[in-house]
Amino acid sequence: MSEFSKLEAKLGITFTDPDLCKEAFTHKSFAAEHDLKYDNQRLELLGDAVVQIILTEELFRRYPALQEGALTKIRSALVNQDSLARFARDLELGENLRLGRGEKEMNGHDRASTLCDLFEALTGAIYLDQGLETARRFFLDTLNRLVPDPAAVLSDLNPKGSLQEFTQQLGKGVPRYKVLSVSGPDHKPVYEVEVSIQGIEPETASASNRKQAEGLAAGKLLTRLKQELNKQDKGNQK
Repeated sequence: MSEFSKLEAKLGITFTDPDLCKEAFTHKSFAAEHDLKYDNQRLELLGDAVVQIILTEELFRRYPALQEGALTKIRSALVNQDSLARFARDLELGENLRLGRGEKEMNGHDRASTLCDLFEALTGAIYLDQGLETARRFFLDTLNRLVPDPAAVLSDLNPKGSLQEFTQQLGKGVPRYKVLSVSGPDHKPVYEVEVSIQGIEPETASASNRKQAEGLAAGKLLTRLKQELNKQDKGNQK
């Protein structure tokens, strides 16, 4: 039984070449300490390309009405460091990562950049060992579980624009933003901003600059409005 047997069982994948799996989980710090001639950086480069083509094809097929700009924004949001690190944490990949002593002491198994590289390296290893279809299934299973509607990330990227579009569809007009207060020292101010819409209870948010505070407030109000609308729809269906 290999050291990755539990992981393989969890993923539903059995490597025909166990060394590929071992390479994917070998951090450069571990390789340096043990004088290995390999680490997971080459697989990470390959996996990055595999993830890109799988996700691009999936978005292309799933959203035929979206243009290149929107598809590119969605893809960028889903392949960034934080997103792929989230995928790796969901699969608990860090538990199998082979790290050098220093990296272990610095909690390297949960560092976002390290987990992002690990997820890409594992995808690359699966692609080499099992082919594109298995790599696609591995990636899309994780994506669909954690991000069932990838297009929803567009709201996160531009919450103010998404809120305005939503409220205009409801016939509520354009959201209004107002700075309620600015506190804290000059070098570290805190802006409290309110967003309001006719006939709807406003939302507030605070951040280190006005633009960010407005975006956070808009996101909170948009989420609340959608939740309320969903409740109304469910009530009407009963």
